[in-house]
This record gives sequence, structure tokens and C-alpha cells, in this order.
Amino acid sequence: MTARTPPQIFAANDRMNQLLIEHLDPAAWRAKPPGQVRTIAAIFTHMHNVRTKWIRLSAPHLKVPPQLNRSRCTPRQARAGLAESAARCTEMLSQAQKFLRDGWARPWPVGIEMLCYMLAHEAHHRGQVCMLAHQLGFPLPIKVTSGIWNWEKLGLFAHKGDERRRIVARRVSKGASAEIQARKSSRMDQ
Repeated sequence: MTARTPPQIFAANDRMNQLLIEHLDPAAWRAKPPGQVRTIAAIFTHMHNVRTKWIRLSAPHLKVPPQLNRSRCTPRQARAGLAESAARCTEMLSQAQKFLRDGWARPWPVGIEMLCYMLAHEAHHRGQVCMLAHQLGFPLPIKVTSGIWNWEKLGLFAHKGDERRRIVARRVSKGASAEIQARKSSRMDQ
């Protein structure tokens, strides 16, 4: 297995965001949580807007996507904005000479620290979204919350020959199932 590059890893990270928005109940998007807490719409627009800041500061030669308005942004606009900012972030990860998280922060060298910081920021907010959706009465389906952990399906560990391996695995699984059923039948006959 070959090591994945930071741009490939960040692209898989964005697929997790897209998966959450795609399966989120539309009523949860603007539902107001109790207290001084961001809405789910505000969380996703924040994620996009922070990405635009990273791009502007760390790779000013790249076209910076427009920011999203947290009070007017729709799920469709958020998905499009996040897809665009993810594409620029993958370019930034390949081309930047330094990483500036914010105007007040010292620059970091481009590398694994930069990627880890970006992933940690987004994972933190995905956790908030999953928790808020649940607390507001709009829990995400298990196939989605467990799907963000299935990195193979997110394309992170795709290999040549994977389809062939899946076919063989299905055949083995079917054969194992048939064998298990045969054993159960023979036990019942005894």
C-alpha cells in the first residue's frame, strides 16, 4: 500500500463533511440550540470561511473562494462552498511555502503539522454537528455516523485490484455463509 499524500487525505476529510450535510434533516440546518451555541448552518459556514482564511494567508497566489453567510447559507450552498474550498486547500497543501493559521499566529512549515491542524479543526466541528443534530431531535442515520469512519469508501485506501478483491471477498463470504447454514442444518437433523 502506498502512503497517501496530504491533499488526498484532506479530500477524504471533505467527503466526510459532504456526507453529513447530504444526510442531515433539513429542519436541523437552522434549528436553534439552547444557549450561546452556533447552529449547524453556522458551524459548516465557519469551517468553509476558516479554510478561505488559510488559503488567503498561506497560498495567496490561489483564487480564494467567496465566504459564506452563516445566516443565509443553504445546505446546497454549503456543500458547494466546502467542495470549492477543499479543492483550494488540496492545492494549498501541495503548493504553500508556509502555513498561517491566522494573522496573529506564527507561520508553521508546510507538512504533517499543517495537515493535522486542519483535520483536527474539521473533526472537532463534525463532532459538534453530530452531537447537535442528535440533541435537537434530528440524529443522523447510523450508516452516516459510521460511514465517516469507513475510509475505504471515502476513497482513501483505494488500490488497483480492489474490485477484484471485493468480488473474491463476497464469494468467500457467501461460501462461508453456505457452510454455516449447512452446519446449522446438520445440527438440527441430529
